[in-house]
Amino acid sequence: MNNHITRKNFLFKAGSAVAVSAIGFPSIIIPKKKEKLGVALAGLGNYSTNWLAPGLLETRHCELRGIVTGTPSKIPVWQEQYGIPDRNVYNYESMHEMANNPDIDVVYIVLPNHLHARYSIIGADAGKHVWCEKPMALNVEECRAMMDAANKNRVQLTIGYRMQHETNTRKIIRFGQEKTYGDITGIRSGGGFNGSFRDDAWRRFPEFGGGALFDMGVYPLNASRYSTGLEPVSVRATQHTDRTEMFPDVDEHTDFELEFPGGITAICECSFGKNMDYLDIDCTDGWYRLRPFQSFRGVQGETSDGTQLPVDPTHHQARQMDNDSLAIKEKLPPVVPGEEGLADINVVEAIFKSARSGGEWVNI
Repeated sequence: MNNHITRKNFLFKAGSAVAVSAIGFPSIIIPKKKEKLGVALAGLGNYSTNWLAPGLLETRHCELRGIVTGTPSKIPVWQEQYGIPDRNVYNYESMHEMANNPDIDVVYIVLPNHLHARYSIIGADAGKHVWCEKPMALNVEECRAMMDAANKNRVQLTIGYRMQHETNTRKIIRFGQEKTYGDITGIRSGGGFNGSFRDDAWRRFPEFGGGALFDMGVYPLNASRYSTGLEPVSVRATQHTDRTEMFPDVDEHTDFELEFPGGITAICECSFGKNMDYLDIDCTDGWYRLRPFQSFRGVQGETSDGTQLPVDPTHHQARQMDNDSLAIKEKLPPVVPGEEGLADINVVEAIFKSARSGGEWVNI
């Protein structure tokens, strides 16, 4: 272990270093009768600590067996709490050695956005299935490189859009598919929070994939796509920042409008300075909505005919990881494959382009 890697040094060092090449590692074939897949979490920040690791205590098809961290002080804490043996502990320089470890079947990339592609590729080249947090990567080119690595190594690449596994979200997706309330005519959605970040927080730096659009904007964007089952054909957007001392180089707020085939419009917003969490869908014969629609807990809603969509108490991340594990075990396509993450990043690039042009419509 490198005992001198701090969180801040890791962000800057990993962001500028040449990617480790682990070409040629054989894909590990998972035994047919394996009851639980072994998951290694790469990145032990808040999301892994407070959501993914606890979720893995509730899963039926996978379990926590390994960690990847650049902070040595975290290792004994995680080992004691989750019974992780020394052989399943890695840092970012040794992560490729997972290729020789049959305990680990999946590596979950839970790192700042600019590191998603780099470490997803290392994981795939080590013959491990890859779960990568949203957004998939910083640009379309990185997304395609991740998909190519997964295909080359015959492993699954899955993006961590937990909402597509959530019960009420699945219901509104079905409403759209079955036209339960007629044809969709319009969508309004927003995701954001009023927050502050410390000086070295990756969300404050454009080179790390910071800003409201990358972090929160993908929620209403992805929701607009899964609600309609369609891909947008054009977009216009504006971005602005109120707290320039905190966000001098990234967007604190982004507003964007998506145009879908058939004249369907989605009006979306995201923010680091405003609390919001809603998805409203209007149809020819009624409406339905989720409020909140992307929170870790409490997703609920209602419809125009009085149908209530009550909270499902199931742990979102546990459901997501179980579904993704089952797809691997049964050799089925995952709910949210790499292609889904790529589609969002393709739109994100167009949103940035429109914002730079002063809000002009940009074809996608």
